[in-house]
Amino acid sequence: MKITDLITPTAIRLGATCTTKQDALIQITQLMHAQGNLNDLERYRQAVFAREQESSTGVGEGIAIPHAKTAAVARPGLAAMTVPNGVEFDSLDGAPVHLLFLIAAPDNAANTHIDMLSRLSTLLMDENFRARLLAAKTPEEFLQEIDRTEQAAYPAETPKAPATSATYDVLAVTACPTGIAHTFMAAEALEKAAKKAGISLKVETNGSSGIKNALSAEEIEQAKAIIVAADKTVETARFDGKKVIFTQVAEGIHHPAELLTRAVQGEAPIFHAEKSVRSVETQTDNAWRKIYKHLMNGVSHMLPFVIGGGILIALSFLVDGENTATAQFGTGTPLAAFLNQIGGLAFSMMFPILAGYIALSIADRPALMPGIVGGLLAKTGFSGYLPQELWQPSGFLGALAAGFIAGYLMLGLKKLCNRLPATLEGIKPVLIYPVVGILAIGAIMAFIINPPMAWFNTAINSFLANLSTGSKVVLGFVLGGMMSIDFGGPINKTAYVFGTAALVSQQYEIMAAVMAGGMVPPLAIALSTLFFKNRYTPAERQTTAGNFVMGLSFITEGAIPFAASDPLRVIPSCALGSAVAGALSMYFGCGLPAPHGGIFVVGIMTHATLFIVSLGVGALVGMALLALLKKPLPAGK
Repeated sequence: MKITDLITPTAIRLGATCTTKQDALIQITQLMHAQGNLNDLERYRQAVFAREQESSTGVGEGIAIPHAKTAAVARPGLAAMTVPNGVEFDSLDGAPVHLLFLIAAPDNAANTHIDMLSRLSTLLMDENFRARLLAAKTPEEFLQEIDRTEQAAYPAETPKAPATSATYDVLAVTACPTGIAHTFMAAEALEKAAKKAGISLKVETNGSSGIKNALSAEEIEQAKAIIVAADKTVETARFDGKKVIFTQVAEGIHHPAELLTRAVQGEAPIFHAEKSVRSVETQTDNAWRKIYKHLMNGVSHMLPFVIGGGILIALSFLVDGENTATAQFGTGTPLAAFLNQIGGLAFSMMFPILAGYIALSIADRPALMPGIVGGLLAKTGFSGYLPQELWQPSGFLGALAAGFIAGYLMLGLKKLCNRLPATLEGIKPVLIYPVVGILAIGAIMAFIINPPMAWFNTAINSFLANLSTGSKVVLGFVLGGMMSIDFGGPINKTAYVFGTAALVSQQYEIMAAVMAGGMVPPLAIALSTLFFKNRYTPAERQTTAGNFVMGLSFITEGAIPFAASDPLRVIPSCALGSAVAGALSMYFGCGLPAPHGGIFVVGIMTHATLFIVSLGVGALVGMALLALLKKPLPAGK
């Protein structure tokens, strides 16, 4: 069977326009349906989406190979789509996707179509082949290019008898969760790199049609090292006593030469099977990487709420000219109030969304609801043994804790429920998980996480009150720095409340220093992403304009996604920049009679020009530290 036996012109769309990854998947699954391969479009589409939640099928180099194997498929098939302007696909290299191939495989599929699909995966490693496909003018020309390239790469030949005593410098095993695309692309990349480097290599593929090119005991015995590039469990006991490199299948695709160099130079630990009964996650991810992946799942879902809500709030300040020097600034006109209320509602969702999607990443759907509830409790500061007037929000840090606690709590609950009789299977998602989950996370947040925050805030207030009797510059330095420690959390809110309370006694200098410190983090990050682009991913660079707006609007929370992904570099950099801005503002005697407003209330400030100087110096200090501490990303990231 040839690749072109699985696809017809009906299932090819050239020059598609896609706004999002989901849009691209909806369009290409419709092509598969139009070709007649499916007996249930919606079920197949859900299976494709579910596969994307495991990990993106954007394999890099502008290619995505979404796929699903399900009973919703009537017969195996391929669909293809080109997207000249590209579509963001969460690809491994961060680049947009221009070429998509969709795979449909029935549950009972024979192995033949998998062989053809593995061929397609390896052909796509050729840059010239991809360019010719993207240049095709008609579906027929697209198919002809596939056919011509396949014939050149796989000419008819007499099968060779397998060698019985071959030895190899390096052995490798490749495997991905579905065993269709990534498995064979990694194998092809490793083989090409080995040939170029003069390294003898044999690759075993663990595809959906089973193990192919299996490694023999003699080959394992004589090899210098083994590379296991896998995102699922593979049999590793046979490698006991050998040097083994465990990595992700994506590393096999994108960095094959580096892996082979490490292998031949002996840069791998000795593997001991009896001490290493591993899951696939521990083979490919260390503890920090797993935590980081869960964290970034929450941050990526939270980011639209921060940016969208924050910019609407900023617009409310811009259009409100009636209440500049009051606590109601941003709500003085009907339009301002409208924007402020909508933006504020969206903005208030960021902590529940952060916690909910961290929990979802850890324990799947049963953990989403407890995570969201935990984030809400962090936002309100609900405490089990304190009166409501003493509640103190635990903010960003509390939401982080809620997400991870809810996730691992539900993971444990799911394991316990696995022991229940099969007859109770139906009540777990509708009764046991939600009731136990919400009760447990509620008790933990109310009695363990939130109450210490109330005590902590009281202690900080006392400290600041004592500090205010001494040097004003030192007080400005401390207040400015506090605004950048937890970005909307208890430390930040304590400094802000201290500043607003000082307005009652007309100590306007304190409020100015607080606002300067709160404006610096998003501005420092925006400047850094603008002038030091090579330190940030494409998705991070897209936030530059939003962070400028939020920084100028005194919305410190715009820095949260960056602080969450790289806290050890971002938080100290922003905190020092904010501290410098607060100290300078106090030194220059800048005063602010309004509790909010950012750049929009500069007109009523004392020494407004010097306030802008203080803010600019603080932002530049933060930017410089970020540039110094953050290293350039590898090429292609």
